[in-house]
Amino acid sequence: MEENWFREWFNTPYYHQLYKDRNDDEAVFFIDNLLRKIQPPALSEMLDLACGKGRHSVYLASKGFNVTGIDLSKESIQFAKQFESNHLQFFEHDMRMPLAANCFDYVFNFFTSFGYFNTNRENENAIKTIASALKPDGIFVMDYLNVACKNLQTTDEYQTTINDCSYHIKKWKDNRFLYKQISVQDPSIQQTFEFTEKVAVFSLQDFNKMFEKNGLVITEVFGDYALGSFNIDESPRLIMVAQKKI
Repeated sequence: MEENWFREWFNTPYYHQLYKDRNDDEAVFFIDNLLRKIQPPALSEMLDLACGKGRHSVYLASKGFNVTGIDLSKESIQFAKQFESNHLQFFEHDMRMPLAANCFDYVFNFFTSFGYFNTNRENENAIKTIASALKPDGIFVMDYLNVACKNLQTTDEYQTTINDCSYHIKKWKDNRFLYKQISVQDPSIQQTFEFTEKVAVFSLQDFNKMFEKNGLVITEVFGDYALGSFNIDESPRLIMVAQKKI
């Protein structure tokens, strides 16, 4: 399997086509709930880490915050730049690489945009980047799937067609990762492509260890986008709020 599978997959038109119907209403619902909870002051400096095409960044900027979105997908950043303003900017950047230190009041990582890497060192480098980028006492919010949820579908196989492209999708898991293999048949060029997504099986305890190592202390944990209490067996999401203590 390609080590940096996300570099190629996230830059294809097929990725954006497959996930084009992500629920913007759900994203707005989550962010509104989150802002009510954390009460950021006006003009707070915010980093949307792994921002994709910028849907969360754009909404945050509309609320009066200064927002920077970063993503390693060149195509996504090129798309997002059309929304730039005095309060919103986008850059191509790999979260494993350092950013300027002590710049942001808040860092957000939404929609399970973590856990793609093969090694613990890469994951820890990303957390180190986050902690370094935060100002002292700054807040980090990570929105991850709850891998322990009893209702999480980890094995499945199905097919769908979007704009004449056929997608054959197969899911499975092992002790380290959840996998999704996507085979795309594109009749316009008479070619088949295959990509495999993988997301690490990280628990709350795993994140707590990575965070503490980098001076981030978890202060609250939620289990869904309504910010309900986290239940390890039932909650669909693992949403962690952490504060920089060093």
